[in-house]
Formats: sequence, structure tokens, C-alpha cells
Amino acid sequence: MIALSPSAQDDIQQLARFYAERERPAAIRNLAAAVARAAVRIERDPAAGLAAPRPYPKLAKPGRAWVKEGPYWIAYATTNPPVISGVFHEAADIPRRIR
Repeated sequence: MIALSPSAQDDIQQLARFYAERERPAAIRNLAAAVARAAVRIERDPAAGLAAPRPYPKLAKPGRAWVKEGPYWIAYATTNPPVISGVFHEAADIPRRIR
């Protein structure tokens, strides 16, 4: 399984906490499934990611790529092996939240 950076772990925990506070257990399961599907896609072909999320082309950065999985944009380092570095809901203000 692909590694998660500490910031990606924080992103996932914050999203899960948001869903838990709203009593949305299916959303938590869907989040976990989306991250797992993205991890498989990234491991299968790390070069297939986008340079930036479509709504935010200015987020392109060498060494980072993005995949869209369900309602989430998932950032990853294109290192060998790749590492998931961020998980963002598509409605989030990603430029203000990215580290």
C-alpha cells in the first residue's frame, strides 16, 4: 500500500471528523474507499496523474501530481515510491489549504 504523509493523514482525519460530527458514516467509508482506489491507481501508474487539479492550474509543482477520485482531489509526490501528500474534497478551497 502506498504511504501517506503526515499532512495527508491529517487531511483524512479532518474529513472523517467532519463527517462523524454530521453523523455520516457512509461518507467516512466512501472517503476511505476513494483514498484506497487512488492509491491503487497511483501505484499502478505514477506518471498518469495531472499536474494540478483542473480548477487550480497554478498549483502545478515539480515533483507533485494529482488524481481525482470521486469527490476528492488527491495529491502525491512523484518520488519512488510515490507518497500521497494531500486529500481534499473538490469543494474545498484547495489553494488555501495546501501545504
